[in-house]
Amino acid sequence: MAEEDGKKQLLHLVFGGELKTLGTTEFRDLDALDIVGIFPDYKSAEAAWKAKAQASVDNAHMRYFVVHLHRLLDPEGGKASGQS
Repeated sequence: MAEEDGKKQLLHLVFGGELKTLGTTEFRDLDALDIVGIFPDYKSAEAAWKAKAQASVDNAHMRYFVVHLHRLLDPEGGKASGQS
């Protein structure tokens, strides 16, 4: 566990899909998105992203992304938000 080994948990989502056109991030079929998983740190998310990206190298429209979920969940970066 991240908290038990002294490392802060920084969640990352890895997903991908076939793009409608190159140079955009609009997907051809949202039902066909490949949700690879949620990872506790960037290093493990990057390894999963790299494996999926390399496996789909023959399809120019297939793209995989790493989303920094921890930034969405805590946009203030751990600063006091004034909320109770």
